[in-house]
Amino acid sequence: MKLNEQMITGELKSSIDKIWNDFWTGGISNPLTVIEQFTYLIFLKRLDDKQLLIEREANLLGVLKEKPIYTPEQASLRWSNFKQKDPEIMFELFTRTQRELDDLTVFDFMKNVGKDGGVFAEYMKGATFMIPTPKLLDKVVQQIDALPLENRDAKGDLYEYMLSKIAEAGTNGQFRTPRHIIRMMVEMTKPRKDDIICDPACGTSGFLVSSGEYIQQKHQDWFYEEDFRTHYNQKMFNGIEFDPTMLRIGSMNLQLHGIETPILVGKDSLSKSNGDINDAYTLILANPPFKGSLDYDDVESSLLKTTKTKKTELLFLSLMLRMMKIGGRAAVIVPDGVLFGSSNAHKSIRKELIENQQLQAVVSMPGGVFKPYAGVSTAILFFTKTNSGGTDNVWFYDMKADGLSLDDKRNLLVTEEALEQCFTEPENIQEEVKGKCDIPNILLDWEEVHETKNHKKFQNRKSQSFIVPKTEIKENDYDLSINRYKEIEYEEIQYEKPEILIEVIKQLDIERKNSLLNLEKLLK
Repeated sequence: MKLNEQMITGELKSSIDKIWNDFWTGGISNPLTVIEQFTYLIFLKRLDDKQLLIEREANLLGVLKEKPIYTPEQASLRWSNFKQKDPEIMFELFTRTQRELDDLTVFDFMKNVGKDGGVFAEYMKGATFMIPTPKLLDKVVQQIDALPLENRDAKGDLYEYMLSKIAEAGTNGQFRTPRHIIRMMVEMTKPRKDDIICDPACGTSGFLVSSGEYIQQKHQDWFYEEDFRTHYNQKMFNGIEFDPTMLRIGSMNLQLHGIETPILVGKDSLSKSNGDINDAYTLILANPPFKGSLDYDDVESSLLKTTKTKKTELLFLSLMLRMMKIGGRAAVIVPDGVLFGSSNAHKSIRKELIENQQLQAVVSMPGGVFKPYAGVSTAILFFTKTNSGGTDNVWFYDMKADGLSLDDKRNLLVTEEALEQCFTEPENIQEEVKGKCDIPNILLDWEEVHETKNHKKFQNRKSQSFIVPKTEIKENDYDLSINRYKEIEYEEIQYEKPEILIEVIKQLDIERKNSLLNLEKLLK
């Protein structure tokens, strides 16, 4: 996976920036509304592009292989047609029902296109056209028309760059897990050929997109096999999300990254209506919502058996264990409170992970990772569902730097190329990014701990990376906070004797008096 900004440079980056600014100056100031309206227009262009492809194939073969999306009578509703109209006429096609077209508008057609529009079209209920003026609509349509949406890599990167602006705006940031943190989690879990991947709080589908890109980059040879292509396109990527806006944005993000038919479910993962997903997934990657609270009556009853709580961050861990197949892996971001909370619910979920499952790692992240919209300290838990235990040692890593500043600005501390190398060549970039980005160290240490089982190297509790045996964690009431086990090395500071310090103060006092006398002489 590439950094969004790395690929979006120069003219393309300026194009997206201009579209964003035009929306804002045109009266749409909510970042999510901007993204949503942008998404609708991209979808309309993709519908027309698909129709053009069907028509070209029909002309070439002399027969229609696919059912057209638009009828000849609906030509005025197509992107290639309305983009050439005057702004006022185009705006009317979007906002005023056309009597000769069964009272449809361009927007109505998009909402009702159904299966012909792919997975995105399934989540159009409640979609609203909110572009307020002909001038703004025309500006944005013409700019989108010039974007290279026919290029798979470019269109995905363009959309990711647009999504990154949610965080820049400082609002609705809970939907944006930093992409390099997602990528680190994907690299550590290494999606496999037969994995069925799920994010039960998928938002904009960042974890699913990153998993797809990992496979595209690392395992191109898998795509030569028809069985794998079918699996990749139909079963591999699964997401659950209760917010219809997020479903629309997430499904478009996946489609623009070449994942055309993900399985996205529009429901609350923790609710009673979601009690039918059991032993379904082999890999769960997630950043579930923190600090939420539900009534017991609203929670699916099986989740309360693992840990009786109203806290969403604990319930999600219980949910993941239920949803995973035996042998399934998970990498999940949790707030620090999950690691050391003293309530029975906190202790019971930690005990479950350590005694009945296999907890492998706790990567503690600094508090600024989710700024500017949250300063909460977090950690990533890595575990495997066994239902029979298996935790012998837990690897802890005290991440102090992620490559970006930990203030509200979140500026890069290393070059974009260096951050990319943290993933592609971690062993070659370690020294260059030392103190600024711990990702190379985390990836390399994890490889040694998890793959080669080289535990001797990680006995020093004064370092950022060390192993703690299960027995010690059990003795500490299953506390998983890194500070419980880390040894802090105090530097002895030597102070001068008091009589020497007093002499120094006296000397300074003499110098001060002399300076005042000299100043008085100069003023006379």
